[in-house]
Amino acid sequence: MVDLDRYPDSALPPNVTETVVTVGTFDGVHRGHRDVVEKLVARAGKLGIASVLVTFDPHPMEVVNPAAAPLLLTTREEKLEVLAETGLEYLAVVPFTHALSTYSAEEFVSRVLTRCFRMKELLIGYDHGFGRQRAGNADVLTELGKKEGFAVEVIPPVAARNGQSISSTSIRRAVAGGDLERAAESLGRAYSVSGEVIPGDKRGRTIGFPTLNLGPPPPRKLLPPEGVYAVRAQTPNGQLGGMMNLGPRPTFDDTATSLEAHLFDSAGELYGQTVRLDFVARLRETRKFSSSEALREQLKLDEKNARRALTLHSNPGNLKGLGKTQSSL
Repeated sequence: MVDLDRYPDSALPPNVTETVVTVGTFDGVHRGHRDVVEKLVARAGKLGIASVLVTFDPHPMEVVNPAAAPLLLTTREEKLEVLAETGLEYLAVVPFTHALSTYSAEEFVSRVLTRCFRMKELLIGYDHGFGRQRAGNADVLTELGKKEGFAVEVIPPVAARNGQSISSTSIRRAVAGGDLERAAESLGRAYSVSGEVIPGDKRGRTIGFPTLNLGPPPPRKLLPPEGVYAVRAQTPNGQLGGMMNLGPRPTFDDTATSLEAHLFDSAGELYGQTVRLDFVARLRETRKFSSSEALREQLKLDEKNARRALTLHSNPGNLKGLGKTQSSL
């Protein structure tokens, strides 16, 4: 996190004198975002200077208008994980505060991008806006760049197969509606949820389906509709296929929302470890069964259907760790 008050001059090392910068919330880090970042990295490489991505935590709407703030496609940690594989040199997470929300576009450029991040060029998405009331749009920033001496490149949108521009808003609609295929096509990867493995009640092993339980997701994380899903689990011990119940466990009169996955191969001891579950396909709704035996028979069918779904859907591949990012400020 970059505390702007702690950096009177710059948050960057002294030897980094010029940068190419992009700025935004980047929720989801979807294909449109990735296009901006790829162009940023390429431009920085051509100029022989550093690439910097500036993002915010929390989401600006949580400060400006909490009632209208969207649920998130990616938590802070999930966003950093995806951005880590892009080749960025510097990734800055700026705390979004009420004071920052009052900055004009000119103040944001001067006090944040120029002072803290030594910006020489700015790359932004076509619909981006920052500063008070998002007044810093492409036209304003282009004019400001001419005045202040920095170049501005506006990156056009990336279209989905239906011809519409990819956006975090459209992906949220797809996830909330259970359209995992559409969400994955726009994201460029499967939608996922991450969490720490915690002890469960161990009921699953009594019916032949031991489970891995994740702790409750952050309250602002967007989840698909409740149900049983085919998933891929990204664990410290490698990738494993499985199936997951998202929601309550009505057979056992448990109304709490849970993330409980049965993996098809042993992953070893994972308590306390972070695991990512990639949603592959929805198999059925969550429902109550008359007995544990009836539930076991359904789980056998679920496993068969989940294995089929995992075979039919190509593997998007594992995300790498944060090693490729030179520094997270």
